[in-house]
Amino acid sequence: MNTSNIPLTPLSGAIPDPIQAGLAAGWAVTDCSRLEADRTLEADVVIIGSGAGGGVTAELLSLAGLKVLIVEEGALKSSKDFKMREADAYPALYQESAARKTRDKGINILQGRTVGGTTTVNWTTSFRTPAPTLAFWASQFGLTDYTPAALAPWFAMMEQRLSISEWTVPPNQNNDLLRVGAARLGIPTAAIHRNVKGCWNLGYCGMGCPTNAKQSMLVTTIPSALNHGASLLTRARAERFIFSGDKIDRLECLALNAAGLEATGKRVTLRAKHFVLAGGAINSPALLLRSNAPDPHGLLGKRTFLHPTIISAGLFEQRVDGYAGAPQSVYSDHFLQLAPLDGPIGYKLEAPPLHPLLLSTTMAGFGDQHAQTMAQFPHIQGLLALLRDGFHAEAAGGSVALDSRGAPVLDYVISDYVWDGVRRSMLSMAEIQFAAGARSVTPVHEQARAYASWQEAKAGINALTFKALATRVVSAHVMGGCTMSDDSRKGVVGANGRYHGIANLSVHDGSLFPTSIGANPQLSIFGITARMASALAEQLTGKAAPRVVA
Repeated sequence: MNTSNIPLTPLSGAIPDPIQAGLAAGWAVTDCSRLEADRTLEADVVIIGSGAGGGVTAELLSLAGLKVLIVEEGALKSSKDFKMREADAYPALYQESAARKTRDKGINILQGRTVGGTTTVNWTTSFRTPAPTLAFWASQFGLTDYTPAALAPWFAMMEQRLSISEWTVPPNQNNDLLRVGAARLGIPTAAIHRNVKGCWNLGYCGMGCPTNAKQSMLVTTIPSALNHGASLLTRARAERFIFSGDKIDRLECLALNAAGLEATGKRVTLRAKHFVLAGGAINSPALLLRSNAPDPHGLLGKRTFLHPTIISAGLFEQRVDGYAGAPQSVYSDHFLQLAPLDGPIGYKLEAPPLHPLLLSTTMAGFGDQHAQTMAQFPHIQGLLALLRDGFHAEAAGGSVALDSRGAPVLDYVISDYVWDGVRRSMLSMAEIQFAAGARSVTPVHEQARAYASWQEAKAGINALTFKALATRVVSAHVMGGCTMSDDSRKGVVGANGRYHGIANLSVHDGSLFPTSIGANPQLSIFGITARMASALAEQLTGKAAPRVVA
């Protein structure tokens, strides 16, 4: 572990906890699990969700002088609660205790469920929306103002606000082996940009930052909004919108118990001039479906995209200690740049952090075989491939629907076109790991074994049967379902984020995207929703919107 970036001060004294300071100063925060009676509240704007889109929007609208109320289904946690323990973090901070899955259980989905949303638990990786993605949106969805030049000022604003810059600290061994192996094969790599400030290089970002270094919504935009008069409801589940003509009359919410699993029986009714939906690309379409929102072309919940993610585990002679140091700091877009959008699916390569619980539940096998794998844990290096879905007729993504209880379910059938990309990505990762010096490589597939050479791995991977449940597929990126296009036959939301057919509703989250991004999406959400929120602030106040800086 590289300790050169760690200050010699107690952990609790790293960076002051803005949550505890704000609560002591009298922030307007209501934990709905403690409500003893139903409540009705009013605001200029109600924002559903406190993640990347909701957090950015809350700050900008609050700075514009609007009375903002933020609704969050999860709890308000802070660095005092982040103990770098998986058993504590996953139930407290993730949707479905980090075990959310597609309907067929074939894909595991990691999403946050806490104040700050997924920005509180992600690995800080930040990329601007790739130019080919924007060009596709322009040609296929009429988003002609979504160009790199048009979005650049908004990305720059959010990069400054959230301290997003290239990570210059030497990578940990887990990431460096990606760099080394790729270099030996002539494959270019680059350093990842991260949203951190005073980072201790601990490597436990996925469990909540214990030093407040990660510039998530939890420690940046949400405190700023609350300091400027916003209110926050936690453990409040947005159940349905009630419409009056072409407007939302009110939002009905259910108070959840302290565990966040069951309704207490208390209800919260919210009224506002305008509503902003920022619940994420599964929960946002689900709320609109429960509300019977206008959907004349049957688009709501459709074109929901993941980056289907494939994993390869390399075993090395030296210790890798993949849990220590910045979780992601090296990447390669080589296999994206080689793949035209209308050709075989492309994929981005990164190295995920390795922690015992997450690794053990991801790796295939059972019994003695699985125990032997985990016994080698310090020597395992991981690579992942993010597949760029949504740009080809045979990469149609999935759809969000409701189960019998009204809870969201994502159907995501993987086509042969995508399975071909899975096979090719496994080959790429195995070749890189052997080039970096791996003793053996195990693709995460039920039929795969530990291959002792690149030639053996190549033959073995090409012989695998690629299908759901046999091949381990995961994703931490959910996009689409409320596709944006000014053409209502192609999108349920306009290019400005305003919902077609509902006069006082905007959508500000990753559900807007017509395809997957082809890169970790948080900076895309930051920049795009900042532009939308600024325009909305001007429309609601009649004044120029404020700009934010760190």
